[in-house]
Amino acid sequence: MTLIRLDQVHKHFTNVHALRDLSLTLNPGEVLGLFGHNGAGKTTTMKLILGLEKPSQGLVEVLGQSPWRRQFSEQRHQIGFLPESVSFYPQLTGREVLHYFARLKKIDTAQADNLLERIGLAHAVNRKIKTYSKGMRQRLGLAQALLSQPRLLLLDEPTVGLDPIATQEFYGMVDELRDQGCGVILCSHVLPGVEKHINRAAILGQGRLRALGTLTELRAQANLPMTIRVSSALARPALQQQLEDLDVSSAGMRPINGHTLEWQSAPGNKMQILRRLARQQELDDIDIQEPSLESLYRHFVELATEVRP
Repeated sequence: MTLIRLDQVHKHFTNVHALRDLSLTLNPGEVLGLFGHNGAGKTTTMKLILGLEKPSQGLVEVLGQSPWRRQFSEQRHQIGFLPESVSFYPQLTGREVLHYFARLKKIDTAQADNLLERIGLAHAVNRKIKTYSKGMRQRLGLAQALLSQPRLLLLDEPTVGLDPIATQEFYGMVDELRDQGCGVILCSHVLPGVEKHINRAAILGQGRLRALGTLTELRAQANLPMTIRVSSALARPALQQQLEDLDVSSAGMRPINGHTLEWQSAPGNKMQILRRLARQQELDDIDIQEPSLESLYRHFVELATEVRP
């Protein structure tokens, strides 16, 4: 069953058309990255999925039902949500907070204790929330989102306040949940850390869906150049002359240092360039970088600003 289905959704506020003709789906075992500038419609999309807002037009289905209807109450226990700014009662301890959420979700409090240890808060379970750092509060927020072993998980800037190790561990948990069949929608402005953990990316601009697909599909749509970098013990002039003889360079070739050169080429040339460079014994290293999620995001957002809705 499709976990989320948005079909030609519009959302109007008093003087704002927040979403226009948005269609999206999310399947079990899939992580969808939802990206866009401030005001692009990400928060409105999340609120529609959670049933906090109703669409002005179009269809919204979550776990097969309309999320704002009374009959949806049982399905809510199958959804985990981590907002961008988490807030808890400051006078409660970490254990008390998570036990409170466990009782709300009808879950054994022992599971809450296990989660506290798993997310790295075992040492602080008896401390009051007011003594927690921002990163610790974010970890506690993640724990409450994971309490019910959700079928659907919504994450809004989930790594805010987390150090690099905690961020890596967090994405490890997201990977595990995806492998177990959980569907995840992930909003983040830290794109380099997200890239290898999402199945598809949806890029919003001015309330419209500007791009949707896997990274491979988005690279094909954008047709951005790849970057080739080669290093050699040869002096730079000799290295440049050799590459020109191979006819794999371009007018944009630029030196990185005395023994490294870099240039850009059309993405369709990748295998041809690799084969020709690999035959050169004088080369010490070859690095080909395809357009990153960050560069794809910039490309589609800039296109969105050029197009009037």
